[in-house]
Amino acid sequence: MKRLLLASIAVLCTGTAHAQSAPPNTLVVLRSYDADNYDPVRSTARSAGEVIYMMADTLTSIDWDMKTVKPGLATSWTVSPDGKLYTFKLKDNVTFCDGRKMTADDVVYSINRLAKGTPKSPVWWRAGPVKEIRAKDPLTVEYELEQPFSELPYQLSLFFASIIDRNSVEKLGANFGVQGFNGTGPFCWASWTPRSELVLTKHEGYNWAPPIFKNPSPQVDKVIWRIIPDDNTRLAALQSGQGDITQYLPYIAINSLKTNPAIHMSQQPNYFWDYFLGFKVDKPFVKDITVRRAITMGVNRAAIARAVFFGAGDVADSYLNPAAQDYDPKSKALLPAFDPAAARKLLDEAGWKPAADGIRVKDGERASFSIYGILDPVWARSAEAIQADMRRIGVEAKIQMFDATIAWSKLATQEFDSFVMSYPYVSASDALNLYFQSANTPTPNRMNWKDPATDAWLTEARTSTDPATRAKALADVQERLTENNVWIPLVREQLWLASSARTQGARAHGIYGVGLYKGLDITLTR
Repeated sequence: MKRLLLASIAVLCTGTAHAQSAPPNTLVVLRSYDADNYDPVRSTARSAGEVIYMMADTLTSIDWDMKTVKPGLATSWTVSPDGKLYTFKLKDNVTFCDGRKMTADDVVYSINRLAKGTPKSPVWWRAGPVKEIRAKDPLTVEYELEQPFSELPYQLSLFFASIIDRNSVEKLGANFGVQGFNGTGPFCWASWTPRSELVLTKHEGYNWAPPIFKNPSPQVDKVIWRIIPDDNTRLAALQSGQGDITQYLPYIAINSLKTNPAIHMSQQPNYFWDYFLGFKVDKPFVKDITVRRAITMGVNRAAIARAVFFGAGDVADSYLNPAAQDYDPKSKALLPAFDPAAARKLLDEAGWKPAADGIRVKDGERASFSIYGILDPVWARSAEAIQADMRRIGVEAKIQMFDATIAWSKLATQEFDSFVMSYPYVSASDALNLYFQSANTPTPNRMNWKDPATDAWLTEARTSTDPATRAKALADVQERLTENNVWIPLVREQLWLASSARTQGARAHGIYGVGLYKGLDITLTR
C-alpha cells in the first residue's frame, strides 16, 4: 500500500497523469467520504458542514484568526447589560435560492428548530439556554436567554445554526437535506447522488458574503463535491485536472505536494482539530491518578506525530491549542513530558511490580486497560504505537477498533477503559463545556469525569459577561484536568488545502474542520 501511494505521489510530482479535465468554470472538490444527510440540525459530520456552509449562511462568521467574530447575515448585534438579550440587525435584500426574501421570521424558525425542534438535535445546546427568540420587525431579531451564554456569537457561526427556508422543511419533512435544500448561501442545491457526487449551482444575485472575503459574490458557476475514497486515486485526480481542490490529503503526501509547482498549498495555522486518548476515570486500573500519570509519561507523542502523521501533525503539549480563545498557558507546564524511565519508577513506587511476562501486577490485579476507537488507518497506527509504548513500561493495552457504523454506539457504553478520538472546537469554552460537564456523561463526556469544581467553573465561564472572569474560570478547568491526567493530548492535526494550477484564491479556513469555507474568492483560469 505504501509503495502504491508513493507511486501516486511520483505521478503528482512529474505531472504524467492524464484524464478528462474538469468542466469550465465548475469547481470540482474532491473528498474521501459523503454525509448521511445535509440538514444542519441533524448532522454533526464535517462532510455535511462543508457543503451546508456553501448552501446556507449564519448570523455570525469567524475571521481567519479563528477568534474574531464577524458579521454574517447579521450586520450588527448588541447585548443587554445582564447578558440575556441579544438584538441582531439583519442584512436587507437577502434571498433564498428559490427567490423568496429572507426575514427575521426565518431566523426565528431556524434557531428554534435547532434549540427546540423535534426530533431533538444532537447539538441543541449550541443555541444556548433559549427563553424566546422573536422577530421585532422584518430585519430585527431579539434572542432572549434564560441565563447569559458568553459563547453564543461563536456558536451562531457554526453550520448547525444555518438559516433555512421553513417552506422547504415543511414540504420535504425528513427528506430536507436529502432530496433538496433551500438556503441563502452562495450556491444552491442541484442534485445529490449519495457516495458519488453532490452538485451545486451559483446563487444568482448573492452579494452578502461575510466581510472576511474579498468578493461578496461567488466567482464560479457550479461546484461539484465528488467522492473518491481511495487516497491514490484522489491525488492523481487532483494532478490530472479531474479535480480542483481538496483538504483530504494523506499525511505522507503533504511534503511532496508542498514542492509540486502544479499544486498550490494553503495552510490554516489556527486550526483546532485535536487527537487525544481519554480515560474512564472510574474504571479499574486507570481510576488511579498515579497510573494515569505514568501512562501519560509513557506515551511518545512526538513519535506518533512523526510515524503516523509524517510531520503533518504537531505534538500536543496541552489540552487545547495555544491559538484558541481562553487557552491557559500555565496548564502546559502541568502536562507530564515523555519519560518512560520516570513512568516505570512511578509504577514501581505505587506497588505495580512486573510479572514473568513483563506486565505489572498489584494485589492480584493486572496492569491492563482497553482502548476503543474508530477503525481507520490513523487511529489503528496511533493505538498500536501507544500499545508498544505501554509494553515498555510494563502495562498491557488491549486495542478494539470498530467500523464507524457501530463505533459511536460502542463509545457510548461503559465497557471500555479508555478511547482514542479527534474533535474540532472553536474556543476553550466550546471544547471544555462539551466534553467535561458531569451532565454530558456517558457521551460526549466518555471519561465519566464528574467533578463539582469543574462544573462550577464551566457554569461560571458560560454565564459570565466579563471576559476576564470567563478566562480565569476556563484556566482553572484546564489546570485541574491536566493535573488529573484525564486525557493524554496526542497530536494537533494540520489543515492543508491543496488546489490545482487553474484554481486561484483558495485559502484554508478551518471552522469546525472545514477547509473550504463557502468557496468565495475562488476563480478558475479556464
